[in-house]
Amino acid sequence: MNIKNAQKEVDDWINAHGVRYFNELTNMAQLTEEVGEVARIIARRYGEQSEKESDKDKDLGEELADVMFVVLCLANQTGINLQEAFDKKMSLKAKRDHYRHHNNDKLK
Repeated sequence: MNIKNAQKEVDDWINAHGVRYFNELTNMAQLTEEVGEVARIIARRYGEQSEKESDKDKDLGEELADVMFVVLCLANQTGINLQEAFDKKMSLKAKRDHYRHHNNDKLK
């Protein structure tokens, strides 16, 4: 996936279907809500909490996509080129963390 194209696709969708972006604070609250839904699935499906019958049909991929959608909205409305920011972060992490993780006995 090209993040730049995803940002444009979200912007096109907002302009065609969403009337306008929710304000940044509303989107931040919505992001928190969506991350909470991801956390609920992970905690119940992969963690130690028991999964409720009503949660068994929840789609983790769909919930992660909801998180991505809101993150892309926030990037768009705050003028962030998320492709550039992501590429920069991956480069930094590759340089900074390569030996740190390889030398971590907990990961062996």
